[in-house]
Amino acid sequence: MVMMSGGVDSSVAAALLREQGHDVTGVTLKLWGGDSDSGCCSVADVEDARRVAAQLDVPHYVFNFSDDFDAHVVNPYVDAYATGETPNPCVECNRTMKFGRALARARQLGYEAVATGHHARIVDTPTGPALARARDAAKDQSYVLYMLGPDELAQTRLPIGELTKAEVRERARALGLRTADKRESMDVCFITRGGREAFLGARIPRRGGAIVDTAGEVVGAHDGIDAFTVGQRRGLGVAVGERRYVVDIEPRGAVVTVGTRDALMRDRVRLRDVQLTRAFNPSSLYAQTRAHAAPVRAALDDGEVEFSTPQPRVAPGQVVALYDGDICCGGGIAVA
Repeated sequence: MVMMSGGVDSSVAAALLREQGHDVTGVTLKLWGGDSDSGCCSVADVEDARRVAAQLDVPHYVFNFSDDFDAHVVNPYVDAYATGETPNPCVECNRTMKFGRALARARQLGYEAVATGHHARIVDTPTGPALARARDAAKDQSYVLYMLGPDELAQTRLPIGELTKAEVRERARALGLRTADKRESMDVCFITRGGREAFLGARIPRRGGAIVDTAGEVVGAHDGIDAFTVGQRRGLGVAVGERRYVVDIEPRGAVVTVGTRDALMRDRVRLRDVQLTRAFNPSSLYAQTRAHAAPVRAALDDGEVEFSTPQPRVAPGQVVALYDGDICCGGGIAVA
């Protein structure tokens, strides 16, 4: 079962598996019923997936998981912003939808494996299959799959992990797939481009508050903490000369604290919901704090990651993924 989003990556994933002689069925997950223009959840994307499946001569079905998507992805996203956190809905979609509901459905229907168009690899190790970085480092998506352990990986295929993005598009063009030159999905799939403030504003009661500096002096005001994330430096609405960053968000008092880059730096971060998917060598452990951030050497002790060199504070709610070389060993969610 190939999860086909209507994009070029999952289209080529299905094509490659078909070429390899697998009995392929394309499935598109219908997750969001509202407006979308991100290239992930729109009606046009379902149609693109259907037509690519027809080109490849494979069956195509749509699974409607919209209620679960609301419950496990959209609602927690809104709740997180209301409490001063910055969630990663793509991670939760992978955890609860693609490798939760969809994988469970595939098992119920008797499929031997599921496949996606993620840029990541599955490699064999003496202790079982492991998640590894993609060959195309610039497009690597192992960070958003950090929660996958041997049980899920044993039934997962990631066919394009050995290809660069350019090679994926070349394959699509050679096959004449309609998605060959389709733009990438870069935004949250259930929010239209530039519409985050309106989306959250319709779901979170407006409660303004103060913007203060690290000394506690009031330097501005805001209409709601959901407009801010730790590390943000644009759109702060304050003019204090030197560049300022959001260094803290206090949800109870609706106070946003801004400061210099030095004030943003931390030498450690505490994690919740830690999932370690495999053993690792402590002397070669690296942490990655954003989807495409450079990994930094780190140590893990009782849910706390200590960086070898200070790093910008990880926004509460964001993922910290852990690696031993190119192998992902798990990760967790940053807390305040």
